[in-house]
Amino acid sequence: MLYLEFEKQTFKKTVAENIKNLYRRTLKEATPQQIFQAVSYAVKDVIIDNWMKTQAHIEQEDSKIVYYLSMEFLTGRALGNDLIALTVYDEVKEAMDELGVDLNVIEDQEPDPALGNGGLGRLAACFLDSLATLGYPAYGCGIRYRYGMFKQRIQNGCQQEVPDNWLREGNPFELRRPEYAKEVKFGGYVRVQYNEKTKRNDFIQEGYQSVRAIPYDMPVVGYNNGMVNTLRIWDAEAVSDFQLDSFDKGDYHKAVEQENLARTIVEVLYPNDNHLAGKELRLKQQYFFISASLQTAIEKYKKQHSDIGDLHKKVVFQMNDTHPAVAVPELMRILIDEEGLTWDEAWKVTTHACAYTNHTIMSEALEKWPVDLFSRLLPRVYQMIEEINRRFVEHIRFMYPGDESKVASMAILYDGQVRMANLAIVGSFSVNGVAHIHTEILEKRELRNFYEMMPEKFNNKTNGITQRRFLMHANPLLADWVTKYVGEDWITNLPVIERLMPFADNEKVQREFLNIKYLNKVRLAKYIKEHNHIDVDPHSIFDVQVKRLHEYKRQFMNILRVMYLYNLLKENPDMEFYPRTFIFGGKASAGYERAKEVINLINNVGEVINNDPDIKGRIKVVFIEDYRVSNAELIFAAADISEQISTASKEASGTGNMKFMINGAVTLGTMDGANVEIVEEAGRENVEIFGFLAQEIIDYEKNGGYNPLDYYNRDPELKKVLDQLINGEYSCGDKDRFRDIHDSLLVQRGQEPADMYFILGDFKSYITASQKMESRYRDRRKWAKTAIINIAKSGKFSSDRTIFQYVEEIWHLDKILL
Repeated sequence: MLYLEFEKQTFKKTVAENIKNLYRRTLKEATPQQIFQAVSYAVKDVIIDNWMKTQAHIEQEDSKIVYYLSMEFLTGRALGNDLIALTVYDEVKEAMDELGVDLNVIEDQEPDPALGNGGLGRLAACFLDSLATLGYPAYGCGIRYRYGMFKQRIQNGCQQEVPDNWLREGNPFELRRPEYAKEVKFGGYVRVQYNEKTKRNDFIQEGYQSVRAIPYDMPVVGYNNGMVNTLRIWDAEAVSDFQLDSFDKGDYHKAVEQENLARTIVEVLYPNDNHLAGKELRLKQQYFFISASLQTAIEKYKKQHSDIGDLHKKVVFQMNDTHPAVAVPELMRILIDEEGLTWDEAWKVTTHACAYTNHTIMSEALEKWPVDLFSRLLPRVYQMIEEINRRFVEHIRFMYPGDESKVASMAILYDGQVRMANLAIVGSFSVNGVAHIHTEILEKRELRNFYEMMPEKFNNKTNGITQRRFLMHANPLLADWVTKYVGEDWITNLPVIERLMPFADNEKVQREFLNIKYLNKVRLAKYIKEHNHIDVDPHSIFDVQVKRLHEYKRQFMNILRVMYLYNLLKENPDMEFYPRTFIFGGKASAGYERAKEVINLINNVGEVINNDPDIKGRIKVVFIEDYRVSNAELIFAAADISEQISTASKEASGTGNMKFMINGAVTLGTMDGANVEIVEEAGRENVEIFGFLAQEIIDYEKNGGYNPLDYYNRDPELKKVLDQLINGEYSCGDKDRFRDIHDSLLVQRGQEPADMYFILGDFKSYITASQKMESRYRDRRKWAKTAIINIAKSGKFSSDRTIFQYVEEIWHLDKILL
């Protein structure tokens, strides 16, 4: 069904009128950025009609709504995606061609919204896309970061963080909604006052600072169904304006105090929390958007319902990792202090309305806050946590009398810390992992005591991606090719892509696929030339690892492998070796020095290898600066090999692996996260697996690790690679430049074991697997068959499937039919 009755002349006229009204210019005089704005406003006019119809229908039907609470929404550019969802991309492109304007150039004028960083935020965006396309009512709730995490610049091989001013030209797709502003309070103290009327104590927060949360709404357009959900991101403003009286008295700091508080809350994603001020700001951010979102949800509910005790029947709050876990005590605070429910009544509502997704077992996602910081910043919320903890600990001791180890493991307040993962589990009716192996590790190891105590809460929801963004928009050549062989159904029903299977052996189909891949490699090579000033050969193997920089993801192992292969070529210049382009990309957190050293190493190794005439260009190393959704789309489409090499048991799921798979790249990886399920779907023969298994890693860790020196001492080729880290070969003679990452593999430091991510233990297996991939690639027909099978077997990994499972098993939403 076509919901945008596209009329070309009307569209062209609207664009011209928008340029005139916005900029006092004609189309010929307008800049590409101005044309982008004009086109976007023309498209938004149509979207708003459907948006209003959707919201009216949801209210009329009194539909249950999921509020997806997430610190990140890595949405990517909106214009092209919205045109695809409205099924008018080709028509708009034709209209722009008639105006003498290249739509691709106009799309490139749109900055990537800096509302997220990694897989957590991209998953949230995929989920919103699927919710709208499947017709389920939803709000995404997050923060309108003014500068995002940062824009990554590579200078002298090192990561430099600069502000990402993505809002400089304004965001044509957002709507400011000041009428829905909410006040959020920080600090102060709680005064208790007995209320004669209600015969109960009132808890009144006084002496606090506060900010006004202002919502900005962005449309989330369902594919060809007229459905438009909402991403609501919160900006912060001062509750009171500039205090002129303080300024006149010379107290300049106090004059702008509230403005500064509001500004700092929304300036950056994940402020550096290596210091107390950073920790405090991060907690403020979390509470800020959670309190504003919950206040809004309850206000919206009360417009149509009088019994707040039934809130959970119409509202569900999905907490995307532990960042939003403060939703549990904040909901209790609102229900008790503002809505007058008893503790038991409020707890019933809260524990039937809140659900928690655990995304990783890594410590940074299992947040813990110092009690003194938390209680000072959120005094009433902390009182709620104290009571939740008191009752829960009492229950633990009832269930396990005399076993204080259970209390030590499961208590929310323990050892001077507020443990947010424990809070999220206790306060939720559902706790899910995001891949089968991840959920199994949570149940059997990380959250074992919780699982044994409340197994009914635990379930798995393997992550997914939206094929509309990562195949249809990112790779139009391949998308058209898929449609030619399986029809258009895959766009909203990805499992039908398996209809490609009978064509996997067809020589003509294989040639077509390889040609499409080559053209996409040419496109990426052009991008690399423009941005990195490096010539790469599209006929070479594009071996790609793009993702957030973290030690467990083992970009370090990958670049050590590149150094190893380079050494082989230098020693054996006539050896048989298929040319290979190694492509890296991803940001390291600003305070994560070791990850930043790995980025520096990758770039330094690239500088040496790319300029060595002896190897005749057979290896190239490229680090894609400022990895984000828009350049990711180019990379996924061009990749031959998908590097998914995390230490087994450490990656919860991964979604990059799925994006590569649907674009016809072959996985080289460990049995970790969703790789396990990719192997199950595609078959072991169509991926290349290496390394320790998850249980082997867990057993090693249980027994104090392993001795990496054993590998170092018995493998001279590996020893040479590691020695090169500290002999100055890749650091202009500076032998200490990479000493820290070198020592991290060989030297135990305090409680941190040497090589805690098992790089040396997996290295030789990785080299063997890499060599097997090269051998596979040489047989072009066999490689094409393997790649086509991977595409055909990607159907499980649609976020549509994931969302349907959330709806059926957790949220219990009703589909909206417009």
